[in-house]
Amino acid sequence: MILTKTIGFKTQGMCDITDITPQVDDIIAAAGIASGSVTIFVTGSTAGVTTIEYEPGLIADIKEIWQKLVPQGVSYHHDSRWGDGNGFSHLRASLQGASLTIPFSVKKLLLGTWQQIVVIDFDNRPRTREVILQVMGE
Repeated sequence: MILTKTIGFKTQGMCDITDITPQVDDIIAAAGIASGSVTIFVTGSTAGVTTIEYEPGLIADIKEIWQKLVPQGVSYHHDSRWGDGNGFSHLRASLQGASLTIPFSVKKLLLGTWQQIVVIDFDNRPRTREVILQVMGE
């Protein structure tokens, strides 16, 4: 069986990190599928998805490391073409990745104790984000 669901939420941009684990948990619990995997895909080219320990220190670390790896305030070719100043956000999102797959069993995500699913909005402005979940299993 395959079930597709959508999660929507607002973000602030600028490396805003949103924990979506509770919403994914709820969808898995209600899916009518005992075991399988869920693919989590964030739409758009300026956001990414991953798992982290969702705590203030690591959230600050992630924001700092992205600024070091792909700094804002540098001129990117994308900015010259479109004039929107968010070339850095596209590059960060492409490096982070737009999807991941997580197994579940007995209607529970098989995440580590300190592991949460997060969406990182790299854009330079607030956005409404959409995450597509595709639950597969039996």
